[in-house]
Amino acid sequence: MLKQRLLTAAVLIPLLLAAMFLLPGIWWQAVLIIPVLIAAHEWARLGSFGRAGEALFLLALAAGLAMLWFSGGASTLDTGHPAALARCVFALNVSFWLVVVPCWLWLKVVVRNRLMLGVAGIAILLPTWLALTQLQVNPLMLLLLLGVVWIADTAAYLFGRLFGRHKLAPRISPGKTWEGVAGALATVTVYALILHFAHLTERQGEFLVATFLSMAVFSIVGDLFESWLKRGAGVKDSGTIFPGHGGMLDRIDGVVAALPLAALIFL
Repeated sequence: MLKQRLLTAAVLIPLLLAAMFLLPGIWWQAVLIIPVLIAAHEWARLGSFGRAGEALFLLALAAGLAMLWFSGGASTLDTGHPAALARCVFALNVSFWLVVVPCWLWLKVVVRNRLMLGVAGIAILLPTWLALTQLQVNPLMLLLLLGVVWIADTAAYLFGRLFGRHKLAPRISPGKTWEGVAGALATVTVYALILHFAHLTERQGEFLVATFLSMAVFSIVGDLFESWLKRGAGVKDSGTIFPGHGGMLDRIDGVVAALPLAALIFL
């Protein structure tokens, strides 16, 4: 399993970096539609949408992507300034993760209503695509922001394995611990300070620490939310597209929660 994970990462990371740094904005937008649609397919599977339900869901998502594309919602790729529509999309997404998802998890609600799950899926995937397209105007910044999620996820796993004693949410994801959360937050704080003192960003150290910690918390909530959906669907992974890693949603569960927040703050 570990060998598969390493081989998959060795292939995916160079491809991601090449696309992020080398593709023109319009091509980056187009390429990102593919993983978004794959994630949407997995979402439909978790929600037991059925063929007709999945087709309607994908059609609604595609319509949303087209609306953002042609209405100028992704105009920051050229201007460097976020459009009002994009800010609205990011703000609604952040509200979703701040209010709806914590209540969803706290109450342990198992939602099987396809309409509700479809709306939630669009509310998550559309802003993620938009954040990735807008932040690519500065590829290095996008990479550094994605690094927050990756570092938080890795640190939570390692600290949890080494020191984990107190379960974070045993009914949702038995493997996650409060020690893992503490390790993730501490590691992300160090990461923010390193970027500050290395002058890799123009932001103040306090700002970076606060923002990165917020992103780390959002990414953990995103991970828990996907775990709860998988538990409700009775599956271990959202898919099998990545050997050793699971599905697309398994790989971006933290990104979909943290990156729109970052886009709202940094753009």
